[in-house]
Amino acid sequence: MYSHKTTDAQQIQALVEQHADLVKRIAHHLLGRLPPSVQVDDLIQSGMIGLIEAAKKYDESKGASFETYAGIRIRGAMLDEIRRGDWVPRSVHRNARRISAAIKEVEDKTGRDAQDEEVAKLLGISLDEYHEQLQESLSGRLFSVEELGVQELSDGETNQELDGVERVEFQQQLAEAIATLPEREQWVLALYYDEELNLKEIGQVLGVSESRVSQIHSQAALRLRSRLGGWLDNSK
Repeated sequence: MYSHKTTDAQQIQALVEQHADLVKRIAHHLLGRLPPSVQVDDLIQSGMIGLIEAAKKYDESKGASFETYAGIRIRGAMLDEIRRGDWVPRSVHRNARRISAAIKEVEDKTGRDAQDEEVAKLLGISLDEYHEQLQESLSGRLFSVEELGVQELSDGETNQELDGVERVEFQQQLAEAIATLPEREQWVLALYYDEELNLKEIGQVLGVSESRVSQIHSQAALRLRSRLGGWLDNSK
Protein backbone atom coordinates (compact mmCIF):
# COMPACT_ATOMS: atom_id res chain seq x y z
CA MET A 1 0.00 0.00 0.00
CA TYR A 2 2.99 2.33 0.34
CA SER A 3 4.79 1.35 -2.85
CA HIS A 4 3.58 4.21 -5.08
CA LYS A 5 4.31 6.96 -2.52
CA THR A 6 7.61 5.35 -1.63
CA THR A 7 8.61 5.21 -5.29
CA ASP A 8 7.67 8.87 -5.79
CA ALA A 9 9.65 9.92 -2.73
CA GLN A 10 12.64 7.90 -3.87
CA GLN A 11 12.51 9.47 -7.33
CA ILE A 12 12.34 12.96 -5.86
CA GLN A 13 15.24 12.24 -3.53
CA ALA A 14 17.28 10.81 -6.40
CA LEU A 15 16.67 13.88 -8.58
CA VAL A 16 17.65 16.23 -5.75
CA GLU A 17 20.85 14.32 -5.00
CA GLN A 18 21.82 14.10 -8.67
CA HIS A 19 21.39 17.83 -9.25
CA ALA A 20 22.68 19.35 -6.00
CA ASP A 21 25.78 20.52 -7.87
CA LEU A 22 23.53 22.45 -10.27
CA VAL A 23 22.36 24.56 -7.33
CA LYS A 24 25.95 25.36 -6.38
CA ARG A 25 26.89 26.29 -9.96
CA ILE A 26 23.94 28.64 -10.31
CA ALA A 27 24.59 30.17 -6.88
CA HIS A 28 28.22 30.97 -7.68
CA HIS A 29 27.24 32.32 -11.10
CA LEU A 30 24.70 34.68 -9.54
CA LEU A 31 27.07 35.66 -6.75
CA GLY A 32 29.42 37.25 -9.27
CA ARG A 33 26.92 40.04 -9.93
CA LEU A 34 25.68 40.62 -6.41
CA PRO A 35 27.04 42.81 -3.59
CA PRO A 36 29.27 41.31 -0.87
CA SER A 37 26.39 41.32 1.61
CA VAL A 38 24.81 38.40 -0.24
CA GLN A 39 26.20 35.08 1.00
CA VAL A 40 26.56 32.06 -1.26
CA ASP A 41 25.15 29.79 1.46
CA ASP A 42 21.90 31.77 1.45
CA LEU A 43 21.64 31.37 -2.32
CA ILE A 44 22.30 27.65 -2.08
CA GLN A 45 19.70 27.24 0.65
CA SER A 46 16.98 28.97 -1.37
CA GLY A 47 18.14 27.18 -4.52
CA MET A 48 17.76 23.78 -2.84
CA ILE A 49 14.17 24.67 -2.05
CA GLY A 50 13.67 25.46 -5.73
CA LEU A 51 15.29 22.15 -6.70
CA ILE A 52 13.02 20.17 -4.37
CA GLU A 53 9.95 21.93 -5.80
CA ALA A 54 11.18 21.19 -9.31
CA ALA A 55 11.65 17.51 -8.46
CA LYS A 56 8.09 17.33 -7.10
CA LYS A 57 6.47 19.11 -10.05
CA TYR A 58 8.56 17.95 -13.01
CA ASP A 59 6.57 16.43 -15.86
CA GLU A 60 8.78 14.85 -18.52
CA SER A 61 5.86 14.73 -20.96
CA LYS A 62 6.21 18.53 -21.35
CA GLY A 63 9.40 17.99 -23.33
CA ALA A 64 11.96 19.95 -21.29
CA SER A 65 14.80 18.07 -19.64
CA PHE A 66 14.79 18.03 -15.85
CA GLU A 67 18.03 20.03 -15.70
CA THR A 68 16.52 22.79 -17.86
CA TYR A 69 13.30 22.86 -15.83
CA ALA A 70 15.13 22.70 -12.50
CA GLY A 71 17.55 25.45 -13.54
CA ILE A 72 14.65 27.84 -14.07
CA ARG A 73 13.06 26.96 -10.73
CA ILE A 74 16.39 27.20 -8.88
CA ARG A 75 17.22 30.63 -10.34
CA GLY A 76 13.69 31.81 -9.62
CA ALA A 77 13.90 30.72 -5.98
CA MET A 78 17.24 32.49 -5.54
CA LEU A 79 16.05 35.71 -7.19
CA ASP A 80 12.86 35.70 -5.10
CA GLU A 81 14.94 35.39 -1.94
CA ILE A 82 17.24 38.24 -3.01
CA ARG A 83 14.31 40.50 -3.87
CA ARG A 84 12.72 39.86 -0.49
CA GLY A 85 15.97 40.98 1.13
CA ASP A 86 15.61 44.48 -0.38
CA TRP A 87 19.39 45.00 -0.21
CA VAL A 88 19.74 47.46 -3.08
CA PRO A 89 19.93 51.13 -1.96
CA ARG A 90 17.35 53.44 -3.53
CA SER A 91 20.19 55.63 -4.77
CA VAL A 92 21.30 52.78 -7.04
CA HIS A 93 17.82 52.47 -8.52
CA ARG A 94 17.62 56.25 -8.92
CA ASN A 95 20.97 56.47 -10.71
CA ALA A 96 20.03 53.55 -12.96
CA ARG A 97 16.83 55.33 -14.02
CA ARG A 98 18.76 58.54 -14.69
CA ILE A 99 21.34 56.73 -16.81
CA SER A 100 18.67 54.87 -18.75
CA ALA A 101 16.80 58.11 -19.44
CA ALA A 102 20.01 59.85 -20.51
CA ILE A 103 20.90 57.02 -22.90
CA LYS A 104 17.45 57.29 -24.46
CA GLU A 105 17.71 61.07 -24.80
CA VAL A 106 21.10 60.87 -26.52
CA GLU A 107 19.98 58.09 -28.86
CA ASP A 108 16.73 59.87 -29.74
CA LYS A 109 18.70 62.98 -30.67
CA THR A 110 21.56 61.31 -32.55
CA GLY A 111 19.87 58.24 -34.02
CA ARG A 112 22.79 56.02 -32.99
CA ASP A 113 24.17 54.24 -29.93
CA ALA A 114 24.94 56.61 -27.07
CA GLN A 115 28.63 56.86 -26.13
CA ASP A 116 29.87 56.86 -22.53
CA GLU A 117 31.17 60.43 -22.80
CA GLU A 118 27.87 61.74 -24.16
CA VAL A 119 25.81 60.15 -21.38
CA ALA A 120 28.18 61.37 -18.66
CA LYS A 121 28.10 64.91 -20.08
CA LEU A 122 24.29 64.93 -20.17
CA LEU A 123 24.19 63.74 -16.55
CA GLY A 124 26.69 66.43 -15.53
CA ILE A 125 29.18 63.96 -14.06
CA SER A 126 32.72 62.88 -14.90
CA LEU A 127 33.40 59.77 -16.98
CA ASP A 128 34.87 58.07 -13.90
CA GLU A 129 31.73 58.85 -11.88
CA TYR A 130 29.59 57.50 -14.71
CA HIS A 131 31.55 54.24 -14.82
CA GLU A 132 31.28 53.94 -11.04
CA GLN A 133 27.50 54.31 -11.23
CA LEU A 134 27.38 51.69 -13.97
CA GLN A 135 29.17 49.19 -11.75
CA GLU A 136 26.85 49.96 -8.84
CA SER A 137 23.91 49.48 -11.16
CA LEU A 138 25.16 46.03 -12.15
CA SER A 139 25.18 44.90 -8.51
CA GLY A 140 21.56 45.96 -8.17
CA ARG A 141 20.28 44.66 -11.48
CA LEU A 142 18.81 41.18 -11.56
CA PHE A 143 19.03 41.16 -15.32
CA SER A 144 18.49 37.75 -16.86
CA VAL A 145 18.47 36.94 -20.54
CA GLU A 146 17.43 33.38 -19.76
CA GLU A 147 14.24 34.33 -17.92
CA LEU A 148 13.40 37.34 -20.09
CA GLY A 149 11.25 38.94 -17.42
CA VAL A 150 10.29 42.56 -16.90
CA GLN A 151 11.47 42.40 -13.30
CA GLU A 152 15.03 41.66 -14.45
CA LEU A 153 15.03 44.76 -16.65
CA SER A 154 13.25 46.98 -14.17
CA ASP A 155 14.64 49.14 -11.38
CA GLY A 156 13.59 46.71 -8.67
CA GLU A 157 10.63 48.83 -7.61
CA THR A 158 8.05 47.46 -10.04
CA ASN A 159 6.41 44.09 -9.78
CA GLN A 160 4.60 43.37 -13.03
CA GLU A 161 4.09 39.78 -14.06
CA LEU A 162 3.58 38.94 -17.73
CA ASP A 163 1.95 35.82 -19.02
CA GLY A 164 0.57 34.30 -22.19
CA VAL A 165 0.63 36.44 -25.31
CA GLU A 166 2.10 39.42 -23.42
CA ARG A 167 5.14 37.45 -22.31
CA VAL A 168 5.76 36.06 -25.81
CA GLU A 169 5.50 39.55 -27.28
CA PHE A 170 7.89 40.94 -24.67
CA GLN A 171 10.38 38.17 -25.36
CA GLN A 172 10.29 39.00 -29.05
CA GLN A 173 10.80 42.69 -28.37
CA LEU A 174 13.69 41.94 -26.01
CA ALA A 175 15.38 39.65 -28.55
CA GLU A 176 15.06 42.37 -31.20
CA ALA A 177 16.44 45.00 -28.80
CA ILE A 178 19.44 42.83 -27.93
CA ALA A 179 20.21 42.47 -31.65
CA THR A 180 20.46 46.27 -31.92
CA LEU A 181 23.04 46.63 -29.14
CA PRO A 182 26.65 47.54 -29.95
CA GLU A 183 28.58 44.41 -30.88
CA ARG A 184 30.71 44.38 -27.72
CA GLU A 185 27.64 44.59 -25.48
CA GLN A 186 26.06 41.69 -27.38
CA TRP A 187 29.26 39.68 -26.87
CA VAL A 188 29.28 40.34 -23.13
CA LEU A 189 25.65 39.27 -22.72
CA ALA A 190 26.17 36.14 -24.82
CA LEU A 191 29.32 35.10 -22.97
CA TYR A 192 27.80 35.83 -19.56
CA TYR A 193 24.33 34.34 -19.96
CA ASP A 194 24.72 31.75 -22.72
CA GLU A 195 28.27 30.54 -22.10
CA GLU A 196 28.10 31.30 -18.33
CA LEU A 197 31.57 32.81 -18.19
CA ASN A 198 32.31 35.09 -15.25
CA LEU A 199 33.39 38.70 -15.67
CA LYS A 200 37.12 37.89 -15.37
CA GLU A 201 36.89 35.19 -18.04
CA ILE A 202 34.96 37.50 -20.37
CA GLY A 203 37.64 40.15 -19.88
CA GLN A 204 40.27 37.65 -20.98
CA VAL A 205 38.26 36.80 -24.10
CA LEU A 206 37.71 40.46 -25.04
CA GLY A 207 41.11 41.70 -23.89
CA VAL A 208 39.74 44.21 -21.36
CA SER A 209 39.74 44.48 -17.57
CA GLU A 210 37.15 42.81 -15.36
CA SER A 211 35.87 46.22 -14.25
CA ARG A 212 35.41 47.26 -17.88
CA VAL A 213 33.37 44.11 -18.54
CA SER A 214 31.22 45.03 -15.55
CA GLN A 215 30.61 48.48 -17.01
CA ILE A 216 29.78 47.10 -20.47
CA HIS A 217 27.37 44.58 -18.95
CA SER A 218 25.57 47.20 -16.92
CA GLN A 219 25.38 49.63 -19.81
CA ALA A 220 23.89 46.91 -22.01
CA ALA A 221 21.16 46.32 -19.42
CA LEU A 222 20.45 50.05 -19.08
CA ARG A 223 20.45 50.54 -22.84
CA LEU A 224 17.93 47.72 -23.17
CA ARG A 225 15.83 49.29 -20.46
CA SER A 226 15.81 52.60 -22.34
CA ARG A 227 14.76 50.86 -25.55
CA LEU A 228 12.03 48.84 -23.85
CA GLY A 229 10.70 51.79 -21.87
CA GLY A 230 7.13 51.28 -23.02
CA TRP A 231 6.93 47.90 -21.30
CA LEU A 232 8.44 49.21 -18.09
CA ASP A 233 6.30 52.36 -18.06
CA ASN A 234 3.24 50.13 -18.19
CA SER A 235 4.46 48.21 -15.14
CA LYS A 236 4.42 51.23 -12.84
